[in-house]
Amino acid sequence: MDLTGKAEREWAGLLARLAKWQALRLRSSPPAGAVADRIRFIERGLLVPVKAVFLLLSIYLLFFSNWYEGLTLPRAEALQMVRSFTLIYFFLCVGSSALILGMDQVPFEWVRRSVFAMSMVDGVFLGGLTVVSGGFESLVYWVFIGLLIRNALIIPEGIPQVVVNLMTCFYYTLAGLLENSVGDAEADLIGSISPYGTTDVGMGESAEPVVLRVVLLLLVTACGYGVQVLFDKERLVEREADAFAQRQAQLQTAGRLAAEIAHQLKNPLGIINNAAYTLQRVAKDADPKLLQQVEIIREEVQRSDRIITELMGYAQLVEGRVERLDLNVEIERAVASVFPSGAGYTVEVDRSLARNLPPLMMQRAHLGEVLGNLLQNAREALKGRGRVSVSSSYTEGFAVEVRIADDGPGIDPGFREKIFEPYFTTKEKGTGLGLAIVKHNVELYGGKVSVESELGKGTAFILSLPAGTMMKLR
Repeated sequence: MDLTGKAEREWAGLLARLAKWQALRLRSSPPAGAVADRIRFIERGLLVPVKAVFLLLSIYLLFFSNWYEGLTLPRAEALQMVRSFTLIYFFLCVGSSALILGMDQVPFEWVRRSVFAMSMVDGVFLGGLTVVSGGFESLVYWVFIGLLIRNALIIPEGIPQVVVNLMTCFYYTLAGLLENSVGDAEADLIGSISPYGTTDVGMGESAEPVVLRVVLLLLVTACGYGVQVLFDKERLVEREADAFAQRQAQLQTAGRLAAEIAHQLKNPLGIINNAAYTLQRVAKDADPKLLQQVEIIREEVQRSDRIITELMGYAQLVEGRVERLDLNVEIERAVASVFPSGAGYTVEVDRSLARNLPPLMMQRAHLGEVLGNLLQNAREALKGRGRVSVSSSYTEGFAVEVRIADDGPGIDPGFREKIFEPYFTTKEKGTGLGLAIVKHNVELYGGKVSVESELGKGTAFILSLPAGTMMKLR
């Protein structure tokens, strides 16, 4: 049993550590309008004219200058392949630029896909220029860095951006290796060591600049993704703030309405109770059956009064504010409230609380009401004697789980599906609202509550709440 508990704690610790890495995962993307504005400013406003100038200059150098005269056969073949691809690239750029310039008249998804595809093609074109302009030492390398930054700005989605930029790094590395191969072929052809050969690049001190250049490309890729993570966190904070404000307003409105209705119902209930009491006193010698009916009226009035009192108390819960809560601290607070040290309870409370749990974004009163109700149910089920176990853990899906179990008599299988329904109770003086409030509060934050029970072996309630959760808007 100890080994099982140890294994569970180790697994929970592993999941908690993985939760830290999940912070690097993008969980949102900017609105399509914001992405369109980026493309409109960066691509249409800046890069279309810059790319046009760069492409025309490249065409001039590749086709019309005397820069590449007197090449050996291997280099001439490499140049011919780059020239052929340049012509294809030219027409692709014309089509893509036309789409970007007219992006307000076409579906935005076409523009987005075109930008993604051209980002890949741009890397291939720069790789071709690298092959015919010096390989790893080519000045085109600095254009690769600009391309990585541009990709990070106009492709906000995490995986597509990383894929495009890693492929861009690969194109540079592959182009450098191809240029080395061309140099080797040239050296074999002319029977001497070419300055472009692999002899000086493959190892030794001259390999260090190559490694540094590739590492720099990878660092720029990582930085681009890191910037997107920061933007993503900022967007989530803004969305949470908006959601909290809207939900808070809804809860306050509902709470005021519930309190007003409850207050107005209490007055006629008081009148009915007083009238029944007076009738009971005046007609004390009347037919016993009549007096029994009057007593039933008073009992039901008292029960209704308890329900309304619960509703008024619940209405006060909505006046709180959303906070960043430490689950384990709230569990300890609830245990201390339900099992105070001076109360003399003979119930033993076992705790198994995982460390480094992600915070919950909830109203403290909501979480306290949930934990307090479940612990109070466990205490009442044990009738003052027994064992209650409380555990917290991190689960898959960036959620936390709370398990509150007792070794009491358990729940009748016929009642198990009804216990979360409002006003259903098996207690003589219960209102039937405790577990209904638990279910409502948990689902309010996108969580779940379930029960496991077996007659004679106890009951366990399991809460699952998304970490950093937002209240659901209904």
